[in-house]
Amino acid sequence: MKLLEHLVPPQGPVRVLAVSNLARTFGNGILLSVSVLYFIRSVGISPTRVGLGLSLAAAFGMLISIPAGHVADRLGARNTAIAFVALQGALVCGYTFVGGFTSFVVLAALVVGAEAGADASRGALVAQAVPREQRVKARAYLRSVTNIGISLGTVVGGVALQLNTGAAYRTMLLVSGAAFILGALLFLRLHNEHITRHEEKASVGLVLKDRPYLAVTALTAILAMNDGLLTVALPLWIADRTNAPVAVYSAILLVNTIMVILFQVRASAGAETVQGGARALRRSGLLLAVCCGVFALAAGAPAWLAVVVLIVGALIHVLGELLYAAGSWALAYELAPEHAQGQYQGLFGMGGKVAKMVTPAITAVLIIGVGRPGWLIFGALLFAAGAITPFVARWAERTRPPAREVAAAAPATTVDSGMGSVPGTPPRQEEAAR
Repeated sequence: MKLLEHLVPPQGPVRVLAVSNLARTFGNGILLSVSVLYFIRSVGISPTRVGLGLSLAAAFGMLISIPAGHVADRLGARNTAIAFVALQGALVCGYTFVGGFTSFVVLAALVVGAEAGADASRGALVAQAVPREQRVKARAYLRSVTNIGISLGTVVGGVALQLNTGAAYRTMLLVSGAAFILGALLFLRLHNEHITRHEEKASVGLVLKDRPYLAVTALTAILAMNDGLLTVALPLWIADRTNAPVAVYSAILLVNTIMVILFQVRASAGAETVQGGARALRRSGLLLAVCCGVFALAAGAPAWLAVVVLIVGALIHVLGELLYAAGSWALAYELAPEHAQGQYQGLFGMGGKVAKMVTPAITAVLIIGVGRPGWLIFGALLFAAGAITPFVARWAERTRPPAREVAAAAPATTVDSGMGSVPGTPPRQEEAAR
């Protein structure tokens, strides 16, 4: 029963967000498993051009994040999230009409742009729908659900991979798009809150002038490279530099997924404040540095010992990953002004996207190119980012206005329940209790 408490989201907004996230990530799991092979095998685009197109799309998506977050602040996070997630679903369905490289690049850019807008507005939606002290825990539930959804979607997408026909790929893309649209419609069960009084403080460039927040985002982006360490560097390291069977990587991914599902909510305990989040990130940097050192030891070891070392390193890595997620959510929300959560979450998400783009190149040079010393250099980078974060977080916290000034300066809001707009503050506490 104790375990179920950490797996089943509480009733109210968190459960609505979690069910929506399950549908959306199920669709994303299908998309991740079939899209690249669909473009290569069915559409006939070369692997190099597919990679180029996805890189261009990723760059376009980063340009969307902050403006989309600003729209969520102005028009309401719920309605903006519905629009972007539903648009992403419709565009994924549109992949079935791609006939060549040009149409692929255009549609991929629109899909990634819609995804970036959805990420920013969903981040703001958590801030609007969930009481402040519960946001980190809410995000922990959502991350656990994300791993379940992507895993299920990947399994279902495997059907198309086995059949390897154009019809099977297109069917799965349509199922994926429908799952995104379902996830968007589930947001209708939440209130819509938006700012009605335009204030200079909430201009679209506000977050770009917040140097402490930019510094925190940069440090957490460095720690976010732990994902690429696991998904890009480690499988190449296992295959090229160790005597371990490549199949051990599948076991590592399985262990990672199960650990995140079971323990992400528990790992978020104590990371609800700026200080708590900074401590979590400091510990994360230390653990991630240690795991790099452990992975380096696998080179040259006998196969059985290499497997043991890799599994131990993977367990240390996932502990650091859990703390990174919890700590980054705390700083992302606690250091952002309430009336501009959308654009602040957009910037924070953009930092993670930059990390995802640069990690393959960095790890290829340091880890695969240099070998063991490269692991140590990469680990030192992660350790330094974690160690510096508490100091930068304190600086950022000192630059935030006192709570009473925030309350006095907060713009008026409107709550749209779906039946019309009512001035006032949304009943978040009552809704969360239901």
